[in-house]
Amino acid sequence: MHSDGYRGMNRVRHRINGVDHWYEYPRYLFKNESKDILEICAKALDLLRVSWRYSRYNTISVARREAVARLDEFVGPKY
Repeated sequence: MHSDGYRGMNRVRHRINGVDHWYEYPRYLFKNESKDILEICAKALDLLRVSWRYSRYNTISVARREAVARLDEFVGPKY
């Protein structure tokens, strides 16, 4: 996660009745051009019972609150 990954805040804007409403939540992204490496990451997340999805063909996203909290137990801060 530290080499090809990112943990940060995702900021989302919704327009409701012409007014912008923002909310944010933490998420992990893991990006790699190698399908094999993405599959290794996906299998590891499955073993940890962390829900994930492909947000792009080359990016795995972990964004559900409970999944981010679970992954936080295994991945420390990136310095």
